[in-house]
Amino acid sequence: MGIVNVTPDSFSDGGHHQTTRAALAHAEKLLKEGAHILDIGGESTRPGAPAVSFEDELARVLPVVREALKWHIPLSVDTYKPQVMQAVLDAGVDIVNDIWALRQPQAQVLVSAHPSCGVCLMHMAGEPRTMQLRPMEGLALPDVREFLNDQAQQLRALGVDADRITLDPGVGFGKTVQQNFELLSGHAELLSLGYPLLVGWSRKSSLGAVTGCQVGERLVPSVAAALLAVDRGARIVRVHDVLHTVHALKVWESATL
Repeated sequence: MGIVNVTPDSFSDGGHHQTTRAALAHAEKLLKEGAHILDIGGESTRPGAPAVSFEDELARVLPVVREALKWHIPLSVDTYKPQVMQAVLDAGVDIVNDIWALRQPQAQVLVSAHPSCGVCLMHMAGEPRTMQLRPMEGLALPDVREFLNDQAQQLRALGVDADRITLDPGVGFGKTVQQNFELLSGHAELLSLGYPLLVGWSRKSSLGAVTGCQVGERLVPSVAAALLAVDRGARIVRVHDVLHTVHALKVWESATL
């Protein structure tokens, strides 16, 4: 899953693809490098990020979505706002990728009413502006597993088929460095819920904490984390650096045939 941030303030590439033209050029590049899915986002969810109105988010995302739909490749939109979900699903987007795991009012009903869209439910402790000021305490895995199971079961009760649901442990979202790596070690526990895992380690601060690398220096740690995640059962890795991740996964795949 290649990341297309149409934002001025994302933590590692804010402002790089802020215009529709720049975002589409970046999206094309990611596809050429081997991305299978494009994940388009119009609001930064980095720690401390300010909220964006749904009108502003739609103004950023919809022009990119409408053009990218012509390419006939799987499209995901990274949003927690029901108004944005409705607009992009109506336009033809395939997947809703929600850091709030559909906890905003009407989000569950909206997605359950759609006949075929996929949905990624992510665990987040707190909310983006303050989540790293008060991260989780103790072991993260039991709470993350219980939360994701509860959210998935709520969707199932609304008639959403299991094969439409993907789970994301939410690396970096209200968790300590130790807890993030605990989750990476605990993929088997999360997979026991019966849903595929989507994992996003790309350029995250926990990688900087254990390596000393600044954001722009985290290519190798990011690829290593993606490779470990896939080796431990993740089905989708959400990455900035598609080409290098694809190359690493080809080596891994050749060794696991």
